[in-house]
Amino acid sequence: MFPLFVLLLPFPLLFFLAKLRKSRKNLPFPCPRKLPIIGNLHQLSAHPHHSLHKLSLKHGPVMFLQLGSVPTFVISTADALREVLKTNDVTLSNRPSLYAVKRYSYGLLSISFSPYGEYWRQARKVSISELLSVKRVQSFHRIREEEVANLISDIVKACSSSNPVNMSVELQALSNKIITRVTFGDGIVAQGYGQILEETQRVLGGLWLADYLPWLGWIDALTGLRKKLEKNFKELDEFYNHVIKEHMSGGTQEDHDPSDLVHVLLQLHKDPFHGMTFSSMSHVKGIITDMFINGTDTSSATLTWIMTELMRNPRVMAKARDEVRKIAGDKGKVEEHELKDLAYLKLVIKETMRLRTPVPLVFRETSETCVIQCHEVPAKTRVIINARAISLDQNTWENPEEFYPERFVDNNVDFIGQDFSLVPFGLGRRSCPGINFALPVVELALANLLYCFDWELPAGMTKVELDVEEELGIAVHKKNPLVLVPRLFHCVQNDLS
Repeated sequence: MFPLFVLLLPFPLLFFLAKLRKSRKNLPFPCPRKLPIIGNLHQLSAHPHHSLHKLSLKHGPVMFLQLGSVPTFVISTADALREVLKTNDVTLSNRPSLYAVKRYSYGLLSISFSPYGEYWRQARKVSISELLSVKRVQSFHRIREEEVANLISDIVKACSSSNPVNMSVELQALSNKIITRVTFGDGIVAQGYGQILEETQRVLGGLWLADYLPWLGWIDALTGLRKKLEKNFKELDEFYNHVIKEHMSGGTQEDHDPSDLVHVLLQLHKDPFHGMTFSSMSHVKGIITDMFINGTDTSSATLTWIMTELMRNPRVMAKARDEVRKIAGDKGKVEEHELKDLAYLKLVIKETMRLRTPVPLVFRETSETCVIQCHEVPAKTRVIINARAISLDQNTWENPEEFYPERFVDNNVDFIGQDFSLVPFGLGRRSCPGINFALPVVELALANLLYCFDWELPAGMTKVELDVEEELGIAVHKKNPLVLVPRLFHCVQNDLS
């Protein structure tokens, strides 16, 4: 059997190479030098957003790469993105069908990864109106305030012994607790769900050969990657089944908040009007995955990067802290209704989104043949929007490597998916619908961390030594934990006494 496999291998390989040469024929776009079979894959590092940015500085804001067998365009400036999307917005509204994503989204039934079409339009419309509406997000203020208060209480305990605090762990836990209560309700307890979530994020962030060289996808099985995925998916699915069973079995008001997202999804599932959109439990689970998986990673990563940059920039830290304490006064905490008055804090968040873009690469795929820069591009061509490179474009941003929140004073550019120069959560119709859910978490947590504590680096450490090394998952996290020493603000001391 094995010798026969070796003899037959050259035939599909020759067919593949012939097809590849034909697909690359007469391409008019800049393209870095490629290798046989793997194309430009060797030029991508463990941090592909940085690799692609460096290549774009040499080859231009719109360049062509052959990533294995996948023809790919990379867009790296706001002007290029505007030019490409002005006539191709709908054509570029598809997402590529990636191996692990397809499994976790129950066959591309999540809003983030379902193909552009009627199902996606209806699922997004209903989710925004029923799950992520302003009214619904506001209804979760109690959960946000309780969990932020719990975080502050935990840090206060560390203050009494002057112990350093692993902020990366604390902020990840905060994000997990909030999204779990909002999505599943207060009455749901599942052993080990935190570990399940962490493994899901690792598997999704892995490099899958099946996504770039489908004919070599079987190697993912040999390396054990598929086994990890299937084990983790089974655990995640069992967790979802547990949650759904608990909700469908009834319970008291204390056990199940009728506004939690699973409850709402199950109501939509039973509603004949929404039957086509949420017709099966796989549809329900696909939407849950969007909320549960995507909702935890970006919030915690963003908060960690904000605190990192504030420690590296004492002037900004002092200005943001003074604003928070002036607005909150002597109450001992910042309440959610006061967030609207924290103008500088919002600039700090916006600048962090620019400089430390949580989701640096946005993936699209052409649904049909289209024209880019006067040249025909076939269907099923992948398009990567390098949001990190766009945020560092010197033609758009002055001193782009500098952390300077004041750049947004009198500048209406925002990250909500309408501006080409700041796209950390995508753009247009495929922008992330969960932005308005995540922002109150980030703002409330950050405001209280700045109000309640004065922050110091561990003994002997200087701000220059505070690294910004990255680790790529669903979002870009700080690779090494952010460890800080909190000093309790006197107003909080008085409030506790």
